[in-house]
Amino acid sequence: MATSPRGKAPRVLVPRGWYWASRRAATTPERPCSTRRVLSWGSPYTPRKRCTSGGIIPTVAQQLHREHIERVVHEALERSGVDPRQLSAVATTVKPGLALSLGVGLEFSLSFVRRHGTPFIPIHHMEAHALTVRLLQPVPFPFLVLLVSGGHSLLAVARGVDDFLLLGRTLDEAPGDTLDKVARRLSLTKHPLCSALSGGQAIERLARDGDRLRFPFKTPMGQAYDCSFSFAGLRNQIKLTIEKKEAEEGIKQGTLLSCVNDIAAATQHTVACHLAKRTHRAVLFCKANGLLPSLAPTLVVSGGVASNQYIRKALGVITEATGLRLLCPPAQFCTDNGVMIAWNGVERLREGKGILPPNADVSYQPKAPLGADLTSQVKAAAIRVPSIRINIS
Repeated sequence: MATSPRGKAPRVLVPRGWYWASRRAATTPERPCSTRRVLSWGSPYTPRKRCTSGGIIPTVAQQLHREHIERVVHEALERSGVDPRQLSAVATTVKPGLALSLGVGLEFSLSFVRRHGTPFIPIHHMEAHALTVRLLQPVPFPFLVLLVSGGHSLLAVARGVDDFLLLGRTLDEAPGDTLDKVARRLSLTKHPLCSALSGGQAIERLARDGDRLRFPFKTPMGQAYDCSFSFAGLRNQIKLTIEKKEAEEGIKQGTLLSCVNDIAAATQHTVACHLAKRTHRAVLFCKANGLLPSLAPTLVVSGGVASNQYIRKALGVITEATGLRLLCPPAQFCTDNGVMIAWNGVERLREGKGILPPNADVSYQPKAPLGADLTSQVKAAAIRVPSIRINIS
């Protein structure tokens, strides 16, 4: 395990923050840190910037990275009182993600580690999301994980820090992307309750006052007995409904519909049901194949979409019916953040996995699978999921 020159606990820097973990925790692989402090954590993003763009725009994200990354890292080190030479390693996301943003982060990080002679730990974005919960509480391997965000959606079994079994993934777009695009199509930035919210947050906010039954959107992939996801067809259903209601109300695109709350509620409910049903099948597949422990099996849900409380409740219906424990990190750790990347670095440091010298040649990968692919086995099993009513007040 890499340690600082003074023999202190591992300190891992990431472009948007860095994380400190106790030495004692580093010797217990199945337990997260019993003593932990986030010494400094910053981000180049402002909520307003994302809201006005209706979601993440690659070129805007790249610009924000370039403009702020050096300042954010400097401030993180300054606030924490740590000299770069004391760092155990620098952990940076290299896959998967937006190529423009990955490139900025990797270029800066490699320059930093070469200047200071610091070990480098390349991080898989989805691996970091999956392990975040272990930062917060004891969660032994293996466990089932559902990762849902603006760019990704997958189900996997986490068997170790770098050992995953992929059960299902999105076949087209991710749920967060769908929610953002629906919010943009509904022009929710013009709604007085949503002007300071992201697309997904706006959908969730308006759905509280909507009637989800008014627009019975069809849940995707009802006849596909696997654990993969698809949201493009659902988004098309919603688009056609919006166009129909605009014609009925005699308004043009860009004007708020009177039924916007109901569309938001129906959209959110259908996304939640799709995620819940695929997760239910994953649970049954894991139980049939002995992939989860018989005692206290766990479902971890992370990623930006996991912040949605309605979706959490829908998944809670599934875990209650199947006897699993449901764990979700707090919202601040569900969305992309520097702490989760640094924690992944700490996990790898204490197991001595994936630690590279500062002069290593590293490239980013916009698309990258997570773990061993079992999706064909899941599909072949063709598990039929019993009907469970998702009725959330």
